[in-house]
Amino acid sequence: MEPLLAIAIGILFAAAIYMMLRRSIVKLVIGLMLLSNAANLLIFVSAGLTRGGPPLVPQGLAAPQGTVADPLPQALVLTAIVIAFGVLSFAVVLVRRAWEIVRADDLDRMRDTDT
Repeated sequence: MEPLLAIAIGILFAAAIYMMLRRSIVKLVIGLMLLSNAANLLIFVSAGLTRGGPPLVPQGLAAPQGTVADPLPQALVLTAIVIAFGVLSFAVVLVRRAWEIVRADDLDRMRDTDT
């Protein structure tokens, strides 16, 4: 399962870089979204895919019983999702404002309108 996920992560990173190198600013934003999703998946896979219960310690014991899930990668990915959503919403607002001013999504045409 992990080799298949590694291939999927590589494809996501490659697609993100390809989209970010295009001349359209909308494709740049889509590439940013793909890049953040690929990074989140990479964090999950690098932490190891183990199924288990919540990491709760029963009363009177020093450690949890059985196999437990690691909460750190889950917390990191949850934080990264929130940050990526903020960056994506900010980028969409910037793209909309740029479209209102320039009426084009080509980065070369936007560069010509510097004031």
